[in-house]
Amino acid sequence: MRSDPSRREFLISSSLAGLAVSASALSRDAASQVPPVPIIDTHQHLWDFRKFRPPWLSGKGEEKINRSYTPADYKRETAGLNVVKTVYMEVDVAPRQHVAEAEYVAEMCRSRSTPMVAAVVGCRPGLPGFEAYVRRFAGSKAIKGVRQVLQVPDTPPGYCLKPAFVKDIRLLGELGLTYDICIRPGELMDGAKLIDLCPHTRFVLDHCGNASARDPNSEKWRQDITAIARRKNVVCKVSGIIKTVKPEWDTETELQSIITHVIEEFGIGRVMFGGDWPVCNKTKSFRDWVTALRGCLTAYSEAEQRKLFHDNAARFYGIG
Repeated sequence: MRSDPSRREFLISSSLAGLAVSASALSRDAASQVPPVPIIDTHQHLWDFRKFRPPWLSGKGEEKINRSYTPADYKRETAGLNVVKTVYMEVDVAPRQHVAEAEYVAEMCRSRSTPMVAAVVGCRPGLPGFEAYVRRFAGSKAIKGVRQVLQVPDTPPGYCLKPAFVKDIRLLGELGLTYDICIRPGELMDGAKLIDLCPHTRFVLDHCGNASARDPNSEKWRQDITAIARRKNVVCKVSGIIKTVKPEWDTETELQSIITHVIEEFGIGRVMFGGDWPVCNKTKSFRDWVTALRGCLTAYSEAEQRKLFHDNAARFYGIG
């Protein structure tokens, strides 16, 4: 029996259409397997209460994060997000534990048992013993810088501008170490003055200058960020701000203007991603933060996104 030509054409076209659909599905599947832009997390906290219990976690409060957080916890939280390296960020342990904290994280970096390859450790500039303490880190492959949190109640405005403090921050520049500025947003210009007084020290401004979602003083923050960004020896860490977003708010919507302003002022080559885990867990997860930030960056090319998530940190910390 001879087949109907029209039926034969229909079967051929149907087969081709089926192949096209299959090819399209395969293409989508392949695309879904492409890993996201690699991430260097420049603000990884860890605290194991068997080793260190930061004083601010010793009493009541902070219930959502008042437990140990270990490398195993971090691995679970970041699974599938392509976090390839991390930089430990000090957790405000008691000053008597600064050396022990530094030795602990330096050994973790050397062991390569986790993604941690570098660290920023705690310090107390302006106090006796600072110089001896930081000189031990000169030339270290693991310890890249130091930080003292300045936004705590017992640290008054202007503290970072005391002569002894400034002298010690200048020493960091001589030793090739960095200093993270973590300061109240209303005192950002104190940070700017410190940067001016230490032109040979490299600075990192943490948490977008501690910007907050729905901040009534956001216009002053915007002006101060613009001023700080004019200083070329400082980069800005896009981190921490998710903890100002309430659980019921849409994270991307709330943080878009903050992120856009920081990138516009510092430039895409002077911003770095920071997870601020587990502090971010107060409101959202690490995954929530990465997802929201990627959503806020859709106007930027993949190469530009890679700079923020990976390349700038690799260059700044020398961990490429």
